[in-house]
Amino acid sequence: MKTFFSIGCLPVILLSIFLSFFTDNVIAQTSISGSVKDGENNEPLIGVNIQVKGTIIGTTTDLDGNFLLEINQSPPLTLIFSMVGYAKEEIGISSAETKNLNVQLQEQTLLGQEVVVSASRVEESILTSPISIEKMDILSIRENASDTYYKSIANLKGVDITSSSINFQILNSRGFNSTGNIRFVQLIDGMDTQAPALNFPIGNLNGPSELDVESVEFIPGASSALYGPNAFNGILLVTSKSPFEYQGLSAYYKQGMNHFNSNAEEPTGAPRPMYEGSIRYAKAFNNKWAFKINGTFMRATDWYGTDKTDLNISSQGNLPFNPGANRVHVFGDEVSSNIGLLRNLSTIQQQAEALGLSAYVSSIPDQVVSRTGYDERYLVDYNAANYKISGSLNYRLNDFLELSYSLNFGSGTSVYTGAQRYSLKNFAITQHKLELKGDNFFLRGYTTRDNSGDSYIADITGVNINSIWKDNSTWFGEYTLAYMGALAQQGVPGGEFGSTTQQAAAHQAARNFADQGRILPGTPEFEEAQASVRSDFIPTGSLFNEKSKMYLAEGQYNFKEEIPFLDMQIGATYRLYDLNSNGTVYADVKGNDITITEYGGFVQASKQLLNEKLKLMGSIRYDKNENFEGQFSPRVSAVISQGNSNIRMSYQTGFRMPDTQGQHIDLNVVSMRLLGGLPYYRNKYDIFNNAFSLASANEYAAAVGAGASPVSPEATSLLKPVNSLPELRPEKVKAVEIGYRGLLADSRLLIDVAYYYSLYDNFITQTAVRKAPGPVYPNPINMEQLAINAVNAPSLLTPVTTIGEENTFSTYTNIEGDNVKANGATLGVTYNLPKNFTLSGNYNYNKLLSDIQEGFLNDFNTPEHKINLSFTNRKLTENLGFNISYRFQSDFRWESSFAQGKVPSIQNLDAQLSIRYPDSKTKLKIGGANILNNRYFYNFGGPLTGAIYYMSITFDELLN
Repeated sequence: MKTFFSIGCLPVILLSIFLSFFTDNVIAQTSISGSVKDGENNEPLIGVNIQVKGTIIGTTTDLDGNFLLEINQSPPLTLIFSMVGYAKEEIGISSAETKNLNVQLQEQTLLGQEVVVSASRVEESILTSPISIEKMDILSIRENASDTYYKSIANLKGVDITSSSINFQILNSRGFNSTGNIRFVQLIDGMDTQAPALNFPIGNLNGPSELDVESVEFIPGASSALYGPNAFNGILLVTSKSPFEYQGLSAYYKQGMNHFNSNAEEPTGAPRPMYEGSIRYAKAFNNKWAFKINGTFMRATDWYGTDKTDLNISSQGNLPFNPGANRVHVFGDEVSSNIGLLRNLSTIQQQAEALGLSAYVSSIPDQVVSRTGYDERYLVDYNAANYKISGSLNYRLNDFLELSYSLNFGSGTSVYTGAQRYSLKNFAITQHKLELKGDNFFLRGYTTRDNSGDSYIADITGVNINSIWKDNSTWFGEYTLAYMGALAQQGVPGGEFGSTTQQAAAHQAARNFADQGRILPGTPEFEEAQASVRSDFIPTGSLFNEKSKMYLAEGQYNFKEEIPFLDMQIGATYRLYDLNSNGTVYADVKGNDITITEYGGFVQASKQLLNEKLKLMGSIRYDKNENFEGQFSPRVSAVISQGNSNIRMSYQTGFRMPDTQGQHIDLNVVSMRLLGGLPYYRNKYDIFNNAFSLASANEYAAAVGAGASPVSPEATSLLKPVNSLPELRPEKVKAVEIGYRGLLADSRLLIDVAYYYSLYDNFITQTAVRKAPGPVYPNPINMEQLAINAVNAPSLLTPVTTIGEENTFSTYTNIEGDNVKANGATLGVTYNLPKNFTLSGNYNYNKLLSDIQEGFLNDFNTPEHKINLSFTNRKLTENLGFNISYRFQSDFRWESSFAQGKVPSIQNLDAQLSIRYPDSKTKLKIGGANILNNRYFYNFGGPLTGAIYYMSITFDELLN
């Protein structure tokens, strides 16, 4: 793999050296110096970006507002002066030596002047973008009211957010959300931030701090036509600061507090401290070499998982509690068994006879009992931490070419909610990138490598601690014998079940007996057992051994010089996954290496007509994954402009390849085994032999728990056989969008409204089956006269958790038949009030129009209504500013392989007050996220979040 990466980058290096030598020897020298000042108060402006139009060459003003620019290009040429918050200025240069050039920039008060690149992969005004797009610039990032800029992205139009941890957020748009969103792509300086083993972005765990972010662009909806696989529901592009354009030292330290008014289920009732700090330094030499380096740390006590909701909804008769409960944030209780199956075991019969309880064997009910679990707080590492190092070394070979090496490294401790709760302890993810770029092209190659460190599965940890103390067979046997004894003590006649009250008392007595001597949290025995489980790899322990890699090479070229009458771009990508979990996630044990290759390319063209009042654009992309057929993704759009009003219409397509886990996962998660959807895994476990849908097996168990016989037609008629499932294929979406974006009221009012309609084909989902050890209906004559096997049928009541003997399997598949449909709309309004006040807000509507087939996950997981409001003034006085942001979302149902349930509505208020100290180049910021301390969770099965109050101090040499 290292050889592939090196060979792939060699042509880039050789080409750059050749072009550097050629151009440096044929182009003349031009020298320009001067100063840039504020047009209103005539004060020097620090950090103004100065670029030579049509080249990559540029510089910035220094601490006194002065600049010096030496160019290997003869006049005439044009300089572009730009700075966030100021109107762009273009100045022509006609002399080879220009001194004392005085430039004044006027503060920008008009809206809609942002330039974006992600919508079409070329620079364009946000007003005339052919699709919906949102942007946060340096000022928005710096003045955000949340505790981190990344969390404040949730305030943008069309954004959904989930949270598994205080430092692990996942973004989405337009429905079908999850805590590991494989339908969304996030790029940082062009690098895909997905973890190779997970196939989804990992939030900002290895992304830049706010000191190094230049801009954030967010596109909701299908973007595969330009960005390839998995750019299905949207894409986020984060651009960091160039060391040429943003030089000097900057640093900040943030002190915060969380866990105010904790409830009784949480480990601590006292507020807990939070710490975060970052430093950035960048320097350029002779406008040829430049480097930057960033370091960030964060530490906090994580949010706690405290939900005790029972995930086993099967009825257990009229019992006041469920002895087979499987609670959301309790681990170990996933192991369950129908104690009625023990009636026919000779060991139980013999022991019952020895105890004088033979008459009570037939009193054992067909009820599911689970082992006693441990609360999450005893099993998950809540010491959240994040340590990041990033940097780049940049070399301008000439006025038109820049070669750079970049590094992004992130490590720490977090919690991730997937099929289970994963404690990501001391994980690490590293990215290396080599890139050659010019004004009209780029070539880049990069690799992403993840390391699971000491990460482990909390659920399996609880299960195995129980097993270390007492194996399942012994525990369920003791429980059953104690249950019979409790019935006898209450005077229930042998062979009878007793009243509901007597059954409940018997269950409680049985659990108390079976749990005698159980390892308790806080004891040395518990810590020793937990350490033992967490030090052994899956499947015998709970520890991951994950070190997967991804390699990617891509390029893009813009024909703006060669084809002046048409804007045209082409691009191509090659990607290789090298999965290496050492058997802890995938079946990649020694001798069974798993790799996946993908490649693709696109072409795009656009043309402006009718005196630039009509812009037409079309693109098409082809992608191929080695395990699936190739996919074409076209996109066509039109923008009609009249003054400051722009109407956009687009037809977009997207697709997502089944992710690496969707193809190859092979993992026992106690309650079931998760399987990839490729035919190999279905055949390996023969999952369709005597199989029934898990949904129908649960209905069958509920009927038996309510008193029906396991072999009665009343119960068995509920079982639905599953003989096959659709072969796994890529998922597709076709979307139509129409929108309006325009400036009104003398350009002080910006309105952006859009409607979309999406049609999904081959929708990828998960479904589960449960197998019987043999035929349930041995010799059926017809559906009315089925012969029921009294041993095989009751085996469907509970999952078998022993590795190698599992009877429950969850696999990835496609929904065939009717297409899945969804639609939605957004409305955004921003109004610039007098005296620098700004009022803005947006409304978001998303609705699933189809009913997902029974037995398949309906993971739309998106609130129907969301509202964001903000009131800001970054210059209330010369050095005082504030930002207040309010967010509301309606309640909705959440479905995932981990947990299903209702997410209540959320109301969140963030606020910050900032004070600038220009003489010391510092800014003090006091604020809070969720300042009303409303306790809520973003996703069912996620942690309970609350308020964060903070104070930060920032030093920045470029602070004006």
